[in-house]
Amino acid sequence: MQMFFDHVEYRVSNYEKSFKFYYACLVPLGFKLVTNNEQKGIFGFGLNTDKSDDLLLTAGAATKPEMHICFCAKSTAAVNEFYRQAMLAGGSCNGPPGLRYQGYYAAFVKDPDGHNIEAVFR
Repeated sequence: MQMFFDHVEYRVSNYEKSFKFYYACLVPLGFKLVTNNEQKGIFGFGLNTDKSDDLLLTAGAATKPEMHICFCAKSTAAVNEFYRQAMLAGGSCNGPPGLRYQGYYAAFVKDPDGHNIEAVFR
């Protein structure tokens, strides 16, 4: 499968809240923590790798306007766990897990900065 990007990076306004949120909801999707430098305000996750960041987050003024990013899930159970963990980690519901249309099972949450974070199983 060809990828359309090497990595995604954006800012988060609260390092601790955002770290807790992203760690909780990305691990069920198969991501691993690759970078964690609290002193520099940087953390990042890689999908099935421990060598490079696919998603890199840096502390600072949050990216505005709101951003929407969607992560692939390997099953409906993974979507459900993404949503459950996101809620436990301080996210807010922007669409509970469910079938949106034929073959598209997804959940939407808002991260601590209000960005729309989605997990989908097709």
